[in-house]
Amino acid sequence: MNELTMLWRYQQADMDADRADREIRGAPNRLKLLKDRDFLLEQQNTMRKIESDLAAMAERIEALTVDVSKVDESLRDLQDTLEEAEPESLDIARKSLDYCQKLMHSIGRMEQELQKIRKDSDVRAKQQHEVRVRAARVKVEFDKLKVTYDKEYKEQSGALEVLRKKAAQTAQDVPASLLEKYKSIKKHKIPPIAILTDDRCGGCNMNLPAVVMRSIRMGAESVECENCGRIVLVSKPD
Repeated sequence: MNELTMLWRYQQADMDADRADREIRGAPNRLKLLKDRDFLLEQQNTMRKIESDLAAMAERIEALTVDVSKVDESLRDLQDTLEEAEPESLDIARKSLDYCQKLMHSIGRMEQELQKIRKDSDVRAKQQHEVRVRAARVKVEFDKLKVTYDKEYKEQSGALEVLRKKAAQTAQDVPASLLEKYKSIKKHKIPPIAILTDDRCGGCNMNLPAVVMRSIRMGAESVECENCGRIVLVSKPD
């Protein structure tokens, strides 16, 4: 068995292992689990954002409540003062009235803000409940599916390990330099080895240059495709 035949057999074993690995990665249950996992992570981030917003709203409500109480107290004090004695002049009366209106405006503004924050808080609390419900439902599905997937993965990974071992054993028969060249090509082109078909590279389907075809006619068993870089075998090994 020549070196190219050994390399070809290694590629077959290597591609079988890679195919099994892709099947594991693309398994429907695995993809569904990843989708559910990402969804749950997204919901966790949403919950943290909502909790942060609610905490900030609660702090603002508390601060506004204190401010309203202080302004309301100032307004009552002013009213008491005006009731106890008449202003000494019209100017003082106008200033007192202006101050009273400013206090009342401040109270109105703060009460409007309080109303808006409470409304927003109710909306966020409702969103929080909806997120919890959705996340809980998906978590149940996730846990159930994971049991099934873990069993599948154990079986599939066992089969993959067998294929990887077979490829590793096959690689022992391939010269180190040739194996290194194969791995280097594989980083860019899969599969790294192609078969000559009607003067074309079986990998990229491009015509091989005349000088390359001349070397084949002179007995070369393999050439390198100048277009894709693959090793091109003149004929498929048995």
